[in-house]
Amino acid sequence: MRSVLVLNGPNLARLGTREPDVYGAHTFDDLVALCRETGRRLGLHVEVRQTDDEAELVHWVHEAADSKTPVVLNPAAFTHYSYALRDALAQRTAPLIEVHISNPATREEFRHTSVVAGVATGTIAGFGFMSYVLALQAVAELLAEADGSGPG
Repeated sequence: MRSVLVLNGPNLARLGTREPDVYGAHTFDDLVALCRETGRRLGLHVEVRQTDDEAELVHWVHEAADSKTPVVLNPAAFTHYSYALRDALAQRTAPLIEVHISNPATREEFRHTSVVAGVATGTIAGFGFMSYVLALQAVAELLAEADGSGPG
């Protein structure tokens, strides 16, 4: 069973209480359960992590690159300015899907730029928690294609 890291940046542990009009009423624990269940259905072992610390997130990205582990990443606020995170992600050795619960393009102008999108395999945004489900499905398809067992 292939492992996938689902990494989450600052303030995402506060889901359910943080701006529910933007992020919904579901909690981070709900997100963890959804990601793990989606992974099980797709034959993936999913480990979900969250940090408010940029250095810790960069360390996890290095860990994923060294072990060739695919990553689903919601960089949160780091999306818009963390060149350290972007440079770490550029070293990826497996699929990287950037996800966002909301659609940054419909929000404040400073959220319109992602410094990590250019090094990601793809970006999924604006579908609430479903963004994570779609990202995990994309990872599963990409891994199947790379193994020669998927479409294409």
